[in-house]
Amino acid sequence: MNKSPRLIEWLQRLHEAKVLCMGDVMLDRFVYGDVERISPEAPIPVLRISREAVTVGGAGNVARNLSALGTHVHLFGAIGDDAVGSETEAVLARDEFVTLSLIRDATRPTTVKTRFIAGSQQLLRTDEEDPRPLSEDLLSQVSDGVTGAISGGAFGALILSDYGKGVLTDAVISQAVSAAQAADIPVIVDPKGTDYTRYRGASVLTPNRRELAEATRLPVETDDEVVIAARALIADCGVGAVIATRGPQGMSVVTGDSCVHLPALAREVFDVSGAGDTVVATLAAGLAAGMPLPDAAQLANVAAGIVVAKVGTAVVRPGELGDALGGAPGLGSKFLGREALIDRVAQWRARGLSVGFTNGCFDLVHPGHISLIEQASAACDRLVVALNDDASVQRLKGEGRPVQPEHARGRVIASLSGVDAVVLFAEDTPRELIEQLRPDVLVKGADYTADEVVGGDFVSAYGGRVVLADLVDGFSTTNTISRISN
Repeated sequence: MNKSPRLIEWLQRLHEAKVLCMGDVMLDRFVYGDVERISPEAPIPVLRISREAVTVGGAGNVARNLSALGTHVHLFGAIGDDAVGSETEAVLARDEFVTLSLIRDATRPTTVKTRFIAGSQQLLRTDEEDPRPLSEDLLSQVSDGVTGAISGGAFGALILSDYGKGVLTDAVISQAVSAAQAADIPVIVDPKGTDYTRYRGASVLTPNRRELAEATRLPVETDDEVVIAARALIADCGVGAVIATRGPQGMSVVTGDSCVHLPALAREVFDVSGAGDTVVATLAAGLAAGMPLPDAAQLANVAAGIVVAKVGTAVVRPGELGDALGGAPGLGSKFLGREALIDRVAQWRARGLSVGFTNGCFDLVHPGHISLIEQASAACDRLVVALNDDASVQRLKGEGRPVQPEHARGRVIASLSGVDAVVLFAEDTPRELIEQLRPDVLVKGADYTADEVVGGDFVSAYGGRVVLADLVDGFSTTNTISRISN
């Protein structure tokens, strides 16, 4: 899209916002494999499982999206008193800006959605759940926790993430909305069911097109029909606005006296699961930061266009939004923190792409470095380059190094066409990072032997390759610095 300085400026303020999120938390499990034959027992494919991945869905995914934006979020919900509940809590605890208040319910299991995927094709989804409402005692604990947090005055928005799994009863919703109204903070609802009067008093409802049609029993194919249906909801349900997500037709932002139709921005659509969570999270972060509703909706629309190009339940990070808005092209999308890189690598793998890894100080980039990166890029589909941070370089090379600070070195490496991601590491060796990423290809210069390459034994043990790149004679950063000094 064209540059949007106003939205870029707002984007930089999302880390100042604080959001409350309340709703149904679940675990999303993805089982990947290959189908090479049909079962002799029935005409069904046989999935040979190669790996599994887990993340969180529902209100948990909303919280992860907020944290990915740098927005602080306090998540209230319920999980089962079981191993899956502990796994769900552990996944959420990895996110830096998430505070958890999850009630344990010993009477029902944690909701789990398991998707079985061959290549990029989903074969089957199974749901393990008990959608009955929580007990009155547990509902009171959740509800009182939320109203207490609202009354503390630290939060700028409240999200109700309703997946119909027993947390958001009519009474809980009413109490939360009343508390938010008293504190003058907006309430954003991702609705469920067809009776939206239960959300009376909310600031924004975010149904998709199908949900809007079912809730109003009105046609919603054209822009005008969507506006009519949305205003019917506003009038009948006593809400401030409706933001209808319409897939390829984009998003419609409708109030009682205005409407804006935002075009869809996705260039590729791989998976729409969780896209609604991204919209709700980005919208709430924007409103909590003080953005006007149309601007917050536009930012959420950009985020939706990014997340549907990913596979599985995913998040959007500020660098990606900044790039899409025309800020810091190339660098923001390539120069990543460790958690963002792990997410990026998971997305590449979900699309069947091989991942390569090389590392170094790259202090003064010379033809030898360029040759290494070209050879590494040719050996894989996506290349990660890990840079020693400044303190690590100084320990390895001595006083006076590095010549270029870490972000300058990272910017140079990120600008190279063969590089798909750049990450800093603080340790003397990248072994810990290699073990986290599990690259398919590990590349190092041929001045090493295969058994000397850090992490080579680990990569080889799970079937990865160690590649020794040919060297370019006559180039050395140390020698170059020495010649300059003389």
